[in-house]
Amino acid sequence: MLAIGGLVFVLLCVFGSFAASGGNIAVVMEALPFEMLTIGGAAIGTFVMANSVTGLKHTGAGMVKVMKGASFKKLDYVELLCLLYYFVRLANMKGAMALESHIEKPSESAAFQKFPKILANHHASTMICDYLRMVGMNADDPHQIEDVMARELKKTLNEELHPAHALQTIADGLPALGIVAAVLGVVETMSHISEPPAVLGEMIGHALVGTFLGVLLAYGVVGPCASNLLNVVQDEAKYFEVIRAVLVAHLHGNAPQISVETGRKMAPNEHMPSFQELEEALQNLQIS
Repeated sequence: MLAIGGLVFVLLCVFGSFAASGGNIAVVMEALPFEMLTIGGAAIGTFVMANSVTGLKHTGAGMVKVMKGASFKKLDYVELLCLLYYFVRLANMKGAMALESHIEKPSESAAFQKFPKILANHHASTMICDYLRMVGMNADDPHQIEDVMARELKKTLNEELHPAHALQTIADGLPALGIVAAVLGVVETMSHISEPPAVLGEMIGHALVGTFLGVLLAYGVVGPCASNLLNVVQDEAKYFEVIRAVLVAHLHGNAPQISVETGRKMAPNEHMPSFQELEEALQNLQIS
């Protein structure tokens, strides 16, 4: 919602200052639909040409993230650390095979059912189950597991960043598309060169709206959305770094409390629970 508020503020400042300074807002509004059709249509067309169907869907989901912000808050990190604590403690007490009932059918696991948001996050639940399953298959070299997890997280991050890069590419091209619209307006004006100066002036004004709109969309709308999405994706990536930190610390032979403390330090500072908050949550952890 903060992104929507920022957009409204930008439009109010741009068009409000123009009207307050004596500008004829009616001229801009008259040309706006046609210029928007030219620039917006060209931008959408080039975006479709430059991306796959998967990329288009991914970008749509990314725009939802821009509106809502990062999915994970402090409570989500607390719940994740609690779940991981339960698993590493169970593995320490009864061995890795004790985890089999939880990781083979997570939807039926009492541990996962305690934290439905983690269970609903396919990427997080699958990542936890896959690497705990590898541990149960005697793939217990912490350096090897850490390397595999790091490469997977890097691959996933690159895929998640694609919509942000795609939007930034469109933002970079919008000023040029605005010039295209302006040139078309000038061409139309030149075809009416015999008209009075007042008419020609209005037509040139309409043409310049294209340049204005291209620059405004690039630096006032699409560019900030791309930057926002980039920040959200990078913020959400820390959630999966917590999983990696806890499991690797466990494989290094650390006690469950030390393993989750290692993971806690990987959470973003604004969402990182304090030591006392996490300790209290672990003490209240009840999973049958």
